Amino acid sequence: MSLRSTAIDSVHRALGATMTDFAGWDMPLRYGSEREEHNAVRTRAGLFDLSHMGEITVTGPGAGELLDHALVGFVSALAVNKARYTMICAPDGGILDDLIVYRTGETEFLVVANASNAQLVLDELTARAEGFDAAVRDDRDAYALIAIQGPEATAILAPLTDADLPGLKYYTSLPATVAGRPALLARTGYTGEDGFELFVAPGDAAELWAALSAAGSSAGLIPCGLSCRDTLRLEAGMPLYGHELTTSLTPFDAGLGRVVRFDKTTNGGDFVGRAALEKAAAEAVTSPPQVLVGLVSAGRRVPRAEMRVVSATDGSVIGAITSGAPSPTLGKPIAMAYVDADHAVPGTTVAVDVRGTHEPVEVVALPFYKRAR
Repeated sequence: MSLRSTAIDSVHRALGATMTDFAGWDMPLRYGSEREEHNAVRTRAGLFDLSHMGEITVTGPGAGELLDHALVGFVSALAVNKARYTMICAPDGGILDDLIVYRTGETEFLVVANASNAQLVLDELTARAEGFDAAVRDDRDAYALIAIQGPEATAILAPLTDADLPGLKYYTSLPATVAGRPALLARTGYTGEDGFELFVAPGDAAELWAALSAAGSSAGLIPCGLSCRDTLRLEAGMPLYGHELTTSLTPFDAGLGRVVRFDKTTNGGDFVGRAALEKAAAEAVTSPPQVLVGLVSAGRRVPRAEMRVVSATDGSVIGAITSGAPSPTLGKPIAMAYVDADHAVPGTTVAVDVRGTHEPVEVVALPFYKRAR
């Protein structure tokens, strides 16, 4: 089966990108140095092609009620132009995907799913729409998605748009013109930095990428691939589906119970997975599950996903790594891991089993990195 290409695939290849298969898409992994791309986003700005993400539009008088039923969040309470991080769960409470939902109109919402789960989310929303006055539309081919992230993002974007960027708060969006082309402009991101995501027609993507590149050249903007995106989100303590989030975990297991809204006033307060999630919420209080923590190593060996976390005293298994990488910002190997609650206190020394050697690591609170506001 051939890989899908984004609308600016030729641009990536002209820039010499190393390409990789990601969820069935041929995506840029890096253009040069992963560390340089990472540091550019932390100190200047980086430009990303995120067109592999899955856009699903939900419309109709009952769109909000449908999403309240289908997702764990209180989506109908969103004001127009606001966005919310939420999840779609199975009836047993397991996480099917984490999502961002944008309210783009009184009766219209844009649901953005992870590339690997986009078809699953589309199918689930379509099935769960039965009985609601709402329509679910697959808009994956209607959008290209470009992100500009970093402390210089606002200054680079401002001359290209008519949007009030200072007035565009975090997790808000609005229709705008960018470089003369219509876009849904959102102040969201997955790097721990300030920045914007631009949903545009695929036919406009190459011109928009070129305009942003030109506008940011003097500010040090460079193209960035998926590799540095992973280290950026890891430093920021942001979960990745398939690593920190899986169908075997509920939002409460993942320490994200705050996204579950039991106080919904629509549909009689009911939603898919409610009973199981109420039980999970109660159990999280009486019998805490494993806790997602950060780990920092003083050595050079990098903890990687699925490696075991063990007690530093007796070597017993107390958890497992979910994500790990060298941190360009901290200059040390870091990881996220689920560990037993009695080993989750920041400052605790535990160890990671790296091919039979127990490498000492320190438990730290997440995130590893937080930008100055």
